[in-house]
Amino acid sequence: MSDTAAAADTTAVRPPEPPSPVARGAVLAALRRRGVARSWPAMLAWLVLIALILVAAVGPLLVQADPLRQTPSALLPLGSSGHPLGTDDLGRDELARLVHGARPLLLVSFAATALAAVAGTGIGLIAGYSGGVVEQVLMRLVDLALAFPSILLVILLVAVAGPGTVSLVFGIGVSLAPGLARLARALTAREASRDYVVACRLGGTRTPRILARELLPNIAGPMLAQVVMTLSVAAGFAAGLSYLGLGIQPPQPDWGYMVQAGQEFLYTAPRLVILPAAFTLLFVVACNFVGDDLRDALDPRGTV
Repeated sequence: MSDTAAAADTTAVRPPEPPSPVARGAVLAALRRRGVARSWPAMLAWLVLIALILVAAVGPLLVQADPLRQTPSALLPLGSSGHPLGTDDLGRDELARLVHGARPLLLVSFAATALAAVAGTGIGLIAGYSGGVVEQVLMRLVDLALAFPSILLVILLVAVAGPGTVSLVFGIGVSLAPGLARLARALTAREASRDYVVACRLGGTRTPRILARELLPNIAGPMLAQVVMTLSVAAGFAAGLSYLGLGIQPPQPDWGYMVQAGQEFLYTAPRLVILPAAFTLLFVVACNFVGDDLRDALDPRGTV
């Protein structure tokens, strides 16, 4: 056998080289390289979002007033002694209710977004990598869900399951998953044709490992940016459903329900509506700006 034939034979039986660790720590590396909060609106949004999360996490431990305790001092104005933000129509401390009302809204928003991210990303990964009949079936179901108005789907799911935190998380999460699934499928289909995925296939790597170790990290950046922006939609749904009486149930304080309960006193005590509505709006806007900032850092090519 000639040297050329031997070299060709060696090349023919040589196993494929292991895939390049394109995605190992790619998200953190991109954040370190590009950074976040590079503009003052983004910096302000990060500060607002972190502040609201801290209020929800540790605020109830710092505010001594009981948000459920009713007193004869109803509708006290701002700056009243012992009640900096006054009291509501039942004499309950407004500051305590605002602080304690942050946790249910943020908890539902984060939990529902996490559910949507897990379900949507999983469906998108499987559809984008499998292709063929599997992709067609999964994506037609996703299209069917997207054709139904999201808010009506949430109301339907919550109405069937009954009002409460669990049904609220499930309803919002299911309604938001299809949008994330479409993005995950598009990103996965793009990455599935790359050399590192082909090398994994030729090397006999199992499909679950390819999805979890190779494809998922490579689509994590754009997906994370979209998930943060989806968080703002989840917060809007949670507040809206609480306003309609399908969310967090009284007497537990919640910003959405506080707006509904205070609208009767909109002209005599507008703070009962303005304060919870303003904090909800701040959270929604901050999530959008933070999501845009993460997109610029993690998805400079504009995939999202």
